[in-house]
Amino acid sequence: MDDNARPHRTLAIEELLESEDITRMDWPAYSLDLNSIEHVWEALGRRIAARLHHPENTQQLKQMLIEEWALLPQEMLHQLVLSMWRQCEATIAKYDACRRQIYRPISKRNRRTTAQQVAKQFLAASGKQISRKTVARCLRGGGLYARRPVVCVPLTRQHRTARLQWCREHHNWTEQDWACVLFSDESRFSLSSDCRRQLIWRESGAAYRPENIQEKDRYPTCSIMVWAGIRIIGRTRLHVVANGTMTGQRYIDEVLLPHVRLFRGAVGDKLVFMDDNATCHRTLAVQDCLDSEGIQRLVWPAHSPDLNPIENVWMLWEASCWSKLSSDKQEHPHPCTHRGMG
Repeated sequence: MDDNARPHRTLAIEELLESEDITRMDWPAYSLDLNSIEHVWEALGRRIAARLHHPENTQQLKQMLIEEWALLPQEMLHQLVLSMWRQCEATIAKYDACRRQIYRPISKRNRRTTAQQVAKQFLAASGKQISRKTVARCLRGGGLYARRPVVCVPLTRQHRTARLQWCREHHNWTEQDWACVLFSDESRFSLSSDCRRQLIWRESGAAYRPENIQEKDRYPTCSIMVWAGIRIIGRTRLHVVANGTMTGQRYIDEVLLPHVRLFRGAVGDKLVFMDDNATCHRTLAVQDCLDSEGIQRLVWPAHSPDLNPIENVWMLWEASCWSKLSSDKQEHPHPCTHRGMG
């Protein structure tokens, strides 16, 4: 065992150890306290200090160190090496205690606590200062990751069953099958500064648990609604919805006839149109329009924006807009996306 000092980790050293068939123990960086020989150095220093005559120069110090080293009791070295298991246990206990103190603020009711806030709470509780990076690393070690909250209506058992059934029915679709689908969605971009930049701490695969969901704000201020559609090959034009709420008739006049019908004419009868289950999409007039234009509709499970690939487009677009505004020296509110119908 040697530590990770740079001279110990050269290629020449590694080749020498291999040629001599010497096995090297892996050692964590910056872990002097785990090495039993550190206690030997302390004991050696105390023995030098206890001598009647202190060394007056380095030559005398060298000689005294050699003498005291030879006089160190082997029993002490024996006990120090055997105490390694206690060192490991103490380190694990210390880490677990630290992690418990860090986890405490990250309860199911307070997943939005930032790493900086946790570090401050830890300092107040223990008197020890840690960085936000240490907090994040500790939480990741326990399976909690900083993620954007899903913005949607909480899923019921029926919703989850319908989503699972839909995925089972479509998981064997080929690229040719998906190439026929026009995925569409509305999204609302607003000037709110906190709703999409905020992160939560959650476990992997737990995005749709109730405590990790952010309820949809249906009436954001200073917002613009847009509609668009994407395919494997091609996209629609971006349509900005004018003042007011999208209704069934507006959906026909502003989306289906000028945009979706255009794609239907270009692709042919193989086109499958996907839209979600928003009220304005499911009116009788809308269904009559699709039937009259010969446009097939993809059955879609309720409250499943995460299954729609266009959601990733909104996210990337939002990030791009935010980046451009952030690079401006003037103050600008942060852009924010509200998923689904406003």
